[in-house]
Parts: sequence; C-alpha cells; structure tokens
Amino acid sequence: MYDPVQLRTFLTVAQTLSFTQAAARLGVRQSTVSQHVRRLEEATGRPLFARDTHSVALTEDGEAMLGFARTILEAHERAAAFFTGTRLRGRLRFGASEDFVLTRLPEILEGFRHEHPEVDLELSVELSGTLHERLDAGRLDLVLAKRRGPQDERGRLVWRDRMVWIGAEGLRVDPERPVPLIVFPPPGITRARALEVLERDGRAWRIACTSGSLSGLVAAARAGLGVMAHTRGLIPPGLVRVSGLPELGPVEFALLLGRRPAPAAEALAAAVLRGADRLSRPA
Repeated sequence: MYDPVQLRTFLTVAQTLSFTQAAARLGVRQSTVSQHVRRLEEATGRPLFARDTHSVALTEDGEAMLGFARTILEAHERAAAFFTGTRLRGRLRFGASEDFVLTRLPEILEGFRHEHPEVDLELSVELSGTLHERLDAGRLDLVLAKRRGPQDERGRLVWRDRMVWIGAEGLRVDPERPVPLIVFPPPGITRARALEVLERDGRAWRIACTSGSLSGLVAAARAGLGVMAHTRGLIPPGLVRVSGLPELGPVEFALLLGRRPAPAAEALAAAVLRGADRLSRPA
C-alpha cells in the first residue's frame, strides 16, 4: 500500500522540516519531493504536513506515520540484505556528539548491531568539534555531530533545530552584570556560538563552569550557577529556557563519512538517517 521510496522521502522531510533540504539530502528535485509527499497523502487519505510559504510541520497523522514509515523501511532493508546475501564485517569507528547521549540513539545502534553482528562497532562520545578533528585525522569512520557553522555544508543533514539559552527554573539574568556561562571547553561548537552572540550583542560574560561532560554542565545548571546554550529539542529534565539574552540561531546535525568509507559506515549512516526523528526524543 505504501511505496518505500515515498516513505523515505516523507521521513526525510519530517526530519529536516524542509522540502528543499530533503531534496538536497535525497539528491532529487524539490518537485519530486512534493510529488512523493502528495502521493503518500493520497494513499493515506490524510494530510501529513501542515505547510505554508515559511514553515513545515507534522500533523497529528504525520506524527503517527513516523513510526509506521520507519518500521516499513527497516523491514524493507532487512529483506533486501537477506536476499542479496550481503554480510558486513570489520571494524567501524563511530563518533557521536554528546548531545545524543540521552536520546534514543542507543536503540538505533542496537538495531544495527543486531542486523550486522559481524561488525565490530566502536563508539566514541565527544564534543562535536573534537569529532570533526578526529574524522579529519582519519581516526573515525563516521561522525554524527553539529555542523561548524552556517557555511558548513559537509555531510548529510540529519536534523535541524534552534539553539536556546537554558538554566534552572526561576533563574534570572541580571542585565547589569556579566552573563554567567556554563560551557564545554574548546573546541566546543556550542561554546563558540554562545561567546560569539554575546560579544556581538555587547554583553559582558564570565565563565561560571566548564566541564567536558554534558552531565557536569547539566548539574551546574540545575544548581543555578548560570546559563548554557543548548539545542531546543534536547533540553534536559529540570532545566527551562531563559529569556533576556540574544538569539543563538539555528543548529544543524549532520553525518560525515571518512575519506574511504567502508560499506559498514554507509549502512550505519543509512540506519541513523532512517531513525533520525528518534534523535530528538528522550530515551
């Protein structure tokens, strides 16, 4: 009843919330993306997206279709692998941004290991900036990390969101005093963005806490030591958005392959892209 090609297009639009970006990721025309979505909506008899000239959002039926589409595509991939007789082997060094530690990324990795038991998967959880450096040095095969900035178009776009300021509930930032910052150490991309927007806005700041782990930053924020820049869709429990500070702008997460990507890296990249909507949901 449902065409896997149309379902893959639907998932890509749902993850990027952009017909243009979905077309770029899939390597097709934007009109083709629109056609796939329209045909899938005709097949379901329900609108899956609410869209206008400025935005794209999932409808309630679109949210429901996410799980069905992912399940159908995963079954399709398993069947294709079974009948082609392909068995992936070897070592796969995968690096993931710490942003995804508390999401459902482990579920995606567990499914991949089940499908490809002969692949030795090595997971590294680091700052996005560190992951970029390790990939460029040939020490990782595949990376899921923030893009370095608005001009960075490397890799395959997985998910787009906005960065916001967060802190303990009830925290107020005094406009007459330096902004107390809770940040990763360099080369953290989030850290660089926070400092850049504050300096551009002429706001004084001070470092209230530096930690190389997300759990350390969250603990400091929950204690009310200051504010931290964070992805809007991944706000940890116990923290809320803080107003009165300059906008941090959008953030994009992308998959980047090493110089000589092995079939296992391509297969894991495909699995992450299929399940990318789960990356914005807590475990």
